[in-house]
Amino acid sequence: MTKVVHFRQLRAWETSHQLVLRVYRMTQDFPRSEQYGLVSQMRRAAVSVPANIAEGFKRRGIQEKIRFYNIAEASLAELKYYFILVRDLDYVAENQAALDSAAEVGRLLNGLIVSTERRH
Repeated sequence: MTKVVHFRQLRAWETSHQLVLRVYRMTQDFPRSEQYGLVSQMRRAAVSVPANIAEGFKRRGIQEKIRFYNIAEASLAELKYYFILVRDLDYVAENQAALDSAAEVGRLLNGLIVSTERRH
């Protein structure tokens, strides 16, 4: 197994980055009235996930790493709620793929946290 030397090598980061791209595509056709509301909030929450994974990866202490990975988890939970909300507002007809992608990111993040804790 090769040593991970860059955050881009983490599956959790790559999968969450793909989720960000999905969110940007999903929100581009939302009502104009949501441009500074829901669109902005969804995009910020989505971007926060891979950004916190990247920042946590570079932290030296195990507890610091885990703290940033936990922040990523919290942002992911926020994003999952927005997926429910936009479906209920009829801004999207179907978003099961987005929910499934978010669940996959959650599993990968959990695995990253567990493996990081084992190094403690």
